[in-house]
Amino acid sequence: MERAQPGPRARYREQTRAEIKNLALRQLAEGGGGALALTRIAKEMGLSGPALYRYFTSRDDLLSALIRDAYEDAAAAMARAAARSARGSRGGRARLHDLAAAYRAWAVAEPHRYLLIQGDPVPGYVAPADTLERARAVLGPFLPLFAAGKPGPAVAGTVEEMAAWLAADGTVGAWVARYAPDAVAPGLEAGEAGTAVEAGTARASGEADAVRGTRTAGVDRAAASALAGAVLAWTQVHGSVSLEVAGQFTGMAHRGGTLLGAHMELLADAFGLE
Repeated sequence: MERAQPGPRARYREQTRAEIKNLALRQLAEGGGGALALTRIAKEMGLSGPALYRYFTSRDDLLSALIRDAYEDAAAAMARAAARSARGSRGGRARLHDLAAAYRAWAVAEPHRYLLIQGDPVPGYVAPADTLERARAVLGPFLPLFAAGKPGPAVAGTVEEMAAWLAADGTVGAWVARYAPDAVAPGLEAGEAGTAVEAGTARASGEADAVRGTRTAGVDRAAASALAGAVLAWTQVHGSVSLEVAGQFTGMAHRGGTLLGAHMELLADAFGLE
């Protein structure tokens, strides 16, 4: 069934909203989140303040729209990079580099939008709850890479803590399952992911016998490994890219991509990615 096309009034509304967002992005590029002012946008567009509020009810409403757009664009860039990287026979290590490079490329090309979602909080603004799922969509492509990893001693503590997070929060398990379905055992109830990791850890230390089958234990270790790797990748990529976007590398001899690549090599070593 063919979808009905929006009428002239709806198209005009969307065009006006898009123009408002473009002007807001220009303000962000010039002065950061604190520089966003609806009165300035209204003046530039030849609108009255009340007229502008028909399109966005407040500064926070406009900020939320910009943040959602930024997360969605970043997630789309990561999904495209993941799809390209998955073609052929590239291993987990090479794919990790591909994803990190894609994240950096988006941030460097869109620095004001990157800083809007990953920089300092805008004073007085509280992001809506639905931005969490959008943020997770940006990191989701990292999950399957680490699900196949073999975490070493350097990251064992992080894997253990991620197992506890999986056990405590069913939404986290659902997130892992969405991007790395093979890492989560079929039949496990939401919030039970991580139990087998704990059982495997206890067995290895001689404190308890296995309480689940070998297959379940292996799959749940994969889920904890996937989550730990994705979180660590985020911290490494975010740290390096944020410094670069903020201009902190100015005057230094290295390139941002070189430093980020070194971080990813160390992370790949820690998880035994090939």
